[in-house]
Amino acid sequence: MKTSPASDQPPHRTNRSLAIKTGRGIVSGQQETTTVPRLGLWSGIGMVVASMIGSGVFLSAGYMAQDLSPGQILAAWVVGLVLALAGAWAYAAVAMLVPRSGGEYRYLHDLLHPSLGYLAGWVSLLVGFSAPIAINAVAAAAFAGALGLKINQSLLAALLVATLTTVHAWGWRSSVGSQNALVLLKSALVLAFVVIGLSLGTNRWPTWQPPHASAAFPLSPFVGSLFYVAFAFSGWNAAAYAASEFRDPRRDVPRAMLVGCCLVGVVYLVVNWVFVANLTPERAIAIAQESGRLTLGHLIMTQLVGVTGAKIMSAFMVVTFLSTMSAYTYAGPRVCSAMAKDGFLPLALAGGQDQVPRWSVVLQGGLATALVFAYQVQEVLQNIGAILTLFSALTVLALFKVRFQKTAQARPSTASLIAAAVFVVLSAWMLYYGFKDSPSLAGWVVAICAAALLAYTLTRTLSRDVV
Repeated sequence: MKTSPASDQPPHRTNRSLAIKTGRGIVSGQQETTTVPRLGLWSGIGMVVASMIGSGVFLSAGYMAQDLSPGQILAAWVVGLVLALAGAWAYAAVAMLVPRSGGEYRYLHDLLHPSLGYLAGWVSLLVGFSAPIAINAVAAAAFAGALGLKINQSLLAALLVATLTTVHAWGWRSSVGSQNALVLLKSALVLAFVVIGLSLGTNRWPTWQPPHASAAFPLSPFVGSLFYVAFAFSGWNAAAYAASEFRDPRRDVPRAMLVGCCLVGVVYLVVNWVFVANLTPERAIAIAQESGRLTLGHLIMTQLVGVTGAKIMSAFMVVTFLSTMSAYTYAGPRVCSAMAKDGFLPLALAGGQDQVPRWSVVLQGGLATALVFAYQVQEVLQNIGAILTLFSALTVLALFKVRFQKTAQARPSTASLIAAAVFVVLSAWMLYYGFKDSPSLAGWVVAICAAALLAYTLTRTLSRDVV
């Protein structure tokens, strides 16, 4: 991720006014004070790539292979890519309307209603960033265990979270510099995994069948698997969370999301081809039973290049997961900071003048550490995929409201509305089957939303200064 020369010296500050007209009139007309942007297009692409490629793509195939055939697994990833691209295209239009940091919180707050923004902000804080950080930390610890490191994996995962939290809370130089280095190293290592898998592995179409194969197309398992895929693709909107830190957010944030999503989509399809061509569901289950984690990359490399090569690849995977953790640790606190600036959270979380939102970084690190010890990986993958899909769909729905408003100053294009419609329809389809087949999933989502709305009501009651 390329940036301008990093420096801990505070940049000049700029004031700019943003007025967005909706059916309720101007919803955000206050002056927003931001630091001078440090990020350009390549920085945004790096942020998106780093946020997307993580544990999801390396963990999901093992779960999916229990019910889906190789062709069905690859089809699920194609559907996931279509969903992500449609979402990225629609988000590009939203980002041009609201070129400010905060992601779904900022978009829903400004375009629909502050309560929805608050709800999305809390979801982002609790599960949108903290949970992926925890999952990637657990995956990194599992691969480190495959290297022979004798330490409790949960403790190691917590130590990794604490280390990255410290790095990103320290200052701009350490935060941006570490992220740049990890993105470059991660890209090289993922490419190495793909090259080894394609050159040394089999490239014949696999003939294995899943243990729970059925005569008819397994529609419910297929749709359920899309939540794993959605989690793996989450992060395509990463640049939106730090939009205010770009030199030209209206131009670079949309391009970063689209280009980054396309690049990662291709990588995901190739990685999953390596998995389905070289694995069987039984072997994936065996690895899960032996280690307690699905270290599929380690299994593939053991099969193709032996124990030494597998250990090298496991080290590569640790770096990959650390890079994803770093990207989420960088982007997530910007949501918390935006909420604090609007009065929904303590002002200390907003960050001082021209400083990293240090206490927001620490808060997110604490939540991620708690989740390391609290959740099962498979359950979290599905739950996060569902709730992120829900709020992304609400965000792109805002485009239709803006498009048909007489008071709107700028209106989204027809192409962006088509992309938004595709995203909403696919999301609704996934959520319908997800809730139908898993009542506990629906209960989990409802509980999270109810708790956040209660907190919003209390916040509004206790403070008369909230926008």
